[in-house]
Amino acid sequence: MNPVPPASHNHILSALPTAEWDALSPYLELVALPLGHMLYEPGSPQRYGYFPTTAIVSLHYVTASGASAETAGVGNEGMVGVSIFMGGNTTPSSAVVQTAGKAFRIERSWLKQEFSRAGLLQSLLLRYTQALMTQMAQAVACNRHHSVEQQLCRWLLLTLDRLPDRELVMTQELVASMLGVRRESVTESAGQLQTAGYIRYRRGHITVLNRAGLERHTCECYGVVKAELKRLQNDVLYRQD
Repeated sequence: MNPVPPASHNHILSALPTAEWDALSPYLELVALPLGHMLYEPGSPQRYGYFPTTAIVSLHYVTASGASAETAGVGNEGMVGVSIFMGGNTTPSSAVVQTAGKAFRIERSWLKQEFSRAGLLQSLLLRYTQALMTQMAQAVACNRHHSVEQQLCRWLLLTLDRLPDRELVMTQELVASMLGVRRESVTESAGQLQTAGYIRYRRGHITVLNRAGLERHTCECYGVVKAELKRLQNDVLYRQD
């Protein structure tokens, strides 16, 4: 099984055999995704699917009062726009670029066409959708039962898994919006992690100094999400061998 060119840096695309990559690649466009860019809004038709390479996209639910919380994050392990091939075309959530970078974009009609071929791409997308559902369910349980400090550790670790380095460009206001908590709670939790020597925070930059410390300090939710994604990816690739 030959991978796609290394420049893709997307796990789903990189897992495709040469024949499927050759069929899909003419419809893919590498685009830049700036910080804060809205890929789709609640209830609006989704024109494109996105396979992030270096960008990270946050799936948000916004209440009628304007409050919001992240339901899941999507980086180079997955794709944005699962409702396109699941038949819904719209969702009640929004998708906003959390970390600027690049992604492969594909028009809805072409994505549905390639999905309908019932090849490895279909299997990978369906398994990824299951992993995404696990991430959403785990986020609900985590936000309900675990401390803000544990939630922050989980969020930092999942974000780190999608980045090439240890530094995140992120304000405390944005982190609070992701977690659906007060900014003061994030400030207090980040301060505790900084005192413990796990992170350094300054002027909108969070640098992880001790990843092992974060892993010890977080709840089980991080491990559950990571293990499920790895299991589903390995399972579908094993079945294709």
